Amino acid sequence: MAIGSDLKQGLRLVAVPEWNRGGARSRAERRRVRRGRFMAANAEPVAVFLIGARVNRWRSVRGWLPVMLAMPGMIKELGADPESGFLGYRMLLGPAFGEITIVQYWRRAGDIRAYATDSARRHRPAQSAFWRRYFTSNGAVGIWHEMYSVRPGAYSALYGDMPPMGIGALFGLVPAVPGEKGGYEPSTDPIFAAQVTEDRPPSGE
Repeated sequence: MAIGSDLKQGLRLVAVPEWNRGGARSRAERRRVRRGRFMAANAEPVAVFLIGARVNRWRSVRGWLPVMLAMPGMIKELGADPESGFLGYRMLLGPAFGEITIVQYWRRAGDIRAYATDSARRHRPAQSAFWRRYFTSNGAVGIWHEMYSVRPGAYSALYGDMPPMGIGALFGLVPAVPGEKGGYEPSTDPIFAAQVTEDRPPSGE
């Protein structure tokens, strides 16, 4: 694909650094603060994939630019394919200048592996090109990734006066109160849930 198209997609990724397949349609709705305390539904398995890059030698543009341009194209490809198992992402810059991390949410770890090894998709050719440049680029860019596969009910996500984000934006939010055995459990009233705490007795006691 042409460099110009990849660059355009990269700029779009910076301008809109988050997306999820199952969430609200409009950006304004995705950013709307939900008053109260909520927890994300956790009845579905999820795989979290962190992938990042770091520019080590800015003058070696030929070493790091292709890496930076490859990821936006993959994100676009995955977003256009509901059968890929790709659920959403959030892009994070830093903590140091020149570092970037994309937090990806997938249906299952197997979906990640299937995409990574499919020669007809964008990842495999980009990976091969990276390793061809690896020695000549002399460490101009570093890459890393981590993957976590989590079974249903084995994860939790809490939100207080926040828009739905991450897993909450994917699987939905329910009001939450502290559980008797620790953690949180579903409630019915988000404002009441926000007022109840583990370390403060109700007013009047």
